[in-house]
Amino acid sequence: MTPKVHLTPLSKLRVSRHQIPSYALLPNTSIQQKPLLIYHTAFSTNTSASAIEAHLASTGVVTPQWRYSMYTTTHFHSTTHEVLCISSGKALLCFGGEHNEGRVEPVVQKGDVVVVPAGVGHRLLEDREGGFEMVGSYPKGCNWDMCYGNEGEEDKVKGIGGLGWFERDPVYGDQGPALDV
Repeated sequence: MTPKVHLTPLSKLRVSRHQIPSYALLPNTSIQQKPLLIYHTAFSTNTSASAIEAHLASTGVVTPQWRYSMYTTTHFHSTTHEVLCISSGKALLCFGGEHNEGRVEPVVQKGDVVVVPAGVGHRLLEDREGGFEMVGSYPKGCNWDMCYGNEGEEDKVKGIGGLGWFERDPVYGDQGPALDV
């Protein structure tokens, strides 16, 4: 039996949108101009990781692939966008590179969702409560890679411009913040 998921209604959902300038060899949102999106408390805080995974799979947009924290080294993906659903704890994250004046450093917590466009550098700065965990998902059929903003990754970065965006919202389906960008 699929666990019941309670989503914040779209009319009450608070969403943060961030355009992050390129920095050093981190392209951030400069290639596709799709913003980093944070859905604040999209899932009720009593939603389990299993229920989040089942819900994401039911939208048919993304495939949940892992449960983990976030790497403490800045990295990005050149082959896919990423959907991170916070399933446990609270953490301070960094998007865009820790020395980038245009970086974003949100505190995220259980129930939040972060839609990370391909090319946006991200890392964990601080696990605020211990046990910080996310469900990591990617658009169906996409495989993620690891890039670090190093010399030699330029050809991978060029591929970001050809990636499609979401045709349906990964959390809400036919409507939702990912469609309003």
